[in-house]
Amino acid sequence: MDQLALLFVLLLGALISVPVGDRFGLPAPVLMTLFGIVLAVLDFVPNVNIPPELILPTLLPPLLYAAVRRTSWRQFAANKRPIFLLAVALVFVTTICVAAVAHAIVPGLPVAAAVALGALVAPPDPVAATAVAGQLGLPRRLVSILEGEGLFNDVTAIVLYHVAIAVVVSGSFSPWQAGLDLVLSAVVALAVGLALGWGANKLLDLLDDATLQIGLTLLVPYVSYVISEELHGSGVLAVLTTALFLAEYALDADDVMTRLAGHAFWDIVDTLVTGVAFGLIGLELHNAIRTASGRWPDLLGWAATIVVVVLLVRLVYLLPATWLTKRLHARRDHDEDIPMSWRETVVMWWAGMRGVASVALALAIPLRTEDGSPFPDRDEIVFIAFGVIMSTLVLQGLTLPWLVKRLRVRADTEREKEFEKELAVRAAKAARGRLTEIEEVEELPEELSEQMHRRAFDIGLRISPDLGEEERREAHQQRVRRLRRVRQIQNEMLSAARHEVLAARSEPGADPEIVDRVLRHLDVRSLK
Repeated sequence: MDQLALLFVLLLGALISVPVGDRFGLPAPVLMTLFGIVLAVLDFVPNVNIPPELILPTLLPPLLYAAVRRTSWRQFAANKRPIFLLAVALVFVTTICVAAVAHAIVPGLPVAAAVALGALVAPPDPVAATAVAGQLGLPRRLVSILEGEGLFNDVTAIVLYHVAIAVVVSGSFSPWQAGLDLVLSAVVALAVGLALGWGANKLLDLLDDATLQIGLTLLVPYVSYVISEELHGSGVLAVLTTALFLAEYALDADDVMTRLAGHAFWDIVDTLVTGVAFGLIGLELHNAIRTASGRWPDLLGWAATIVVVVLLVRLVYLLPATWLTKRLHARRDHDEDIPMSWRETVVMWWAGMRGVASVALALAIPLRTEDGSPFPDRDEIVFIAFGVIMSTLVLQGLTLPWLVKRLRVRADTEREKEFEKELAVRAAKAARGRLTEIEEVEELPEELSEQMHRRAFDIGLRISPDLGEEERREAHQQRVRRLRRVRQIQNEMLSAARHEVLAARSEPGADPEIVDRVLRHLDVRSLK
């Protein structure tokens, strides 16, 4: 099996892991990691040969962009305090604690190298957290916090990692220079992200074609990441900024086809790239096994110690941080998402799995310093990092569904239904308001006016069937049943038409482009 064949195996596994995960109630990323581990122990499967410096630029931009599409700037603004406490403060605390313990237990490990280890294992993975939380029916507020933490903690961790690596490689450290680099990295990333978001928004308007617009959205996160990194900014923060800008300003309510096609496209990209990313994590077991050859007791002991530190630090930090956030929330009455009980706090703690970013940073550690000497304890750092990644991702990922079930942490479905009902009322009112404006301008026939008023009311009922009085709901249900039968007959007619047109493709003299054009017209007609 060569590298290309291995890639296709991972892509196929990414697709299969989704229905298998749904069937057994397990997160697809965790299943892909286990699949990668199985491949790693097979003799005929080659070692992964991907340059470490390409892992982050290749995998992170589309994953981050897909994750941001599911949220909004308002959520981040409302949750800035819990996100700051988790994505910035907790990363610093975890880095310091891991560095202190690693420096103490690993003989000869320099402080800067220990800080690099702490930085690369500090950030929970945004993809794993989002994928797992989304399948477990957790309260939306918890999902929002986990998404916010996962999206922003990579920024902090990667900057800390680069500072620590630079200190080891160069042998010098300036706190002022490190602080300045941190600020400049954020400023450059924000500037690049906003500029590309604005430019991409204008270009989307010029393209005016769903296929081209979706293609541009695939390129934009990569361009944002690469340009920001070239200018010594944070590529992750640049991608987040660009994605948030486009999510806020690039929405056209009437561009139905682009929105539907875009959702389908990014669901596919998200599924495939996520599967490959977590499959690669499992495949990297090759390197960990090779590193530990003949030194299993020491390396396993160090890795287990750091795993315990990572888990304990998150738990010990979350308890007072959650309490503080609740107090501030109660006093200032902010519209922010916070854990409402100790059960939700425990779920947040156990959902802190490490993943793609940690793997990429571990593999990207330089082999040598500026003076040509080997990077101190590089093999030990890589092994410990993989121990943390594997332990948290597999152990926590497999047991999180059980924990959520035992603690009975569930989404507030009543609140979600109420909000859905509120949106249904607003949608119906907006439709009736527009109909009233039309009737003021032109005189509609009475029969048509009554039909349009019923349809305006039906807009709300289709979203939330609980709207309206029982008699009106029954009348609506009768219309829906009649409409469903009409739609069924219409679909059968269109199906017959599609089969006839498609059969013409194999007829002598038939132009396949014209056949496809007519077929596409029938397909679009089927969506209406």
